[in-house]
Amino acid sequence: MEQIRTKADFDHQIASPGLTVAVFRADWCGDCHFIDPFMPEVEEQRKDQLKLIQIDVEEVEEVSSELNILGIPSFVAFSNGKELVRFVNKARKSRAEIETFLDRAAAVHSQLAKQN
Repeated sequence: MEQIRTKADFDHQIASPGLTVAVFRADWCGDCHFIDPFMPEVEEQRKDQLKLIQIDVEEVEEVSSELNILGIPSFVAFSNGKELVRFVNKARKSRAEIETFLDRAAAVHSQLAKQN
């Protein structure tokens, strides 16, 4: 997962016509560390469908604030610079919930691509 360090890098990554999913987190967040063991495998399984990027909510606070990210970890899917869907709340996220969200994001992206 690529670490995003600036708003400019974030804007560049989400501008892609492909599906980019931003994972918002922080070093001090226990629920963020809870997902660490399985996220590499989840990412590998979907590498042909989407790209995951990682944003520290404190390091790139401007992006977190703009997107109203109130709980972490949170997931927001983008394509062509536009938000498609989000999985943002303060609850701990299970692997199954994350996989379901990523599959939903891929389905929404696919539907939009067919319309254009």
